[in-house]
Amino acid sequence: MISLAMRLSEDVRKLVERVRAFYYQVMLSRHRCPACNGSLAMTGESRCRCLDCGRELDPTVAFQKCEACGGGPRINIRRYACSRCGSDVPSRFVFDGLIFDAEYFRQRMAEHRERKREQRERVRQMLAASRSESILTPQIEGLTPDLLLALDGLTAGPEPCWMPELGSRFDLKRYESHVKVHIGPAVRGFDEIPPLSETPRLDRIWRFIAIIFLAHAGILEIRQDGPSIMVRQRETITEGPGVPGEAEGADEHEGPVGRVEA
Repeated sequence: MISLAMRLSEDVRKLVERVRAFYYQVMLSRHRCPACNGSLAMTGESRCRCLDCGRELDPTVAFQKCEACGGGPRINIRRYACSRCGSDVPSRFVFDGLIFDAEYFRQRMAEHRERKREQRERVRQMLAASRSESILTPQIEGLTPDLLLALDGLTAGPEPCWMPELGSRFDLKRYESHVKVHIGPAVRGFDEIPPLSETPRLDRIWRFIAIIFLAHAGILEIRQDGPSIMVRQRETITEGPGVPGEAEGADEHEGPVGRVEA
C-alpha cells in the first residue's frame, strides 16, 4: 500500500505539472510580446519571458485591466490592485502559487536591519552611560616590598616567614634527640627549646612535630596553657615491685598503652 501511495503521489505531481503548463499556454495563447511581438512562455507565477527577445514581464500588469474601471493593475504586497480605484484584480496568470512585491519586501528588510542597528547602538550608548568612572589609585608606597613578609603578617607567629630551601629535609630522629636533651621533669615552655635549624619558622614546625611523636610514644607530656604549649618529661617507674618515682632503665619507657621499647 505504501508503494502504491508513493506512485500515486508521483503521478499526481506530474499531472499537476502538465495541467499547470497547459493552463499557462492557454492564458498566453492570445498575447504576444509588447516589444517584438514574439511568443511568450511562463517562468513562474505571474512571470513570463519572450522566446524571441528574452524580455521578462508581468503578464497580469501587461495584459489585464480592472473590471470595475478599466484601470491597470499593480502589485500590492501579495495581491494585485487597480491603480485607479484600488479594487482587487484577481490575476489570471497565477495557477496555485503566491505573488509578492519584491521591492516592497526588500524595503521592509532594509528598514528592519536599520531598526536593529539603531537598537544595538542605543543599547551600546546605555551601557556606556551606566559604566562607573575609572578609579585612579594612588601609587603604593611605604609597604613591604617582599610579598612573603607581607603574607607573614597575616599568619600566626611574630617571626618573619622565609621559604625553606629545596635541600632542607626533616630528620625526625635528630629533632627527637634534640628535644629530649632540653626537656626534663620540670615543666618547660615549647618556645624555650632552642632551635636546631637556621630557618626559624620551619624549625618551629619540626620541633612541634617531634614533640607530638615523643608524646605519642609516652616519653613527654604536653598541655596547653593559654596560647603557650608546656612540655615536660613523662614520669616513669622502675621494674621493681611497684616503687614509684624512681628512674626507669634507659631501654624502656612507660607508654600510653603499656611499656614500649625506646
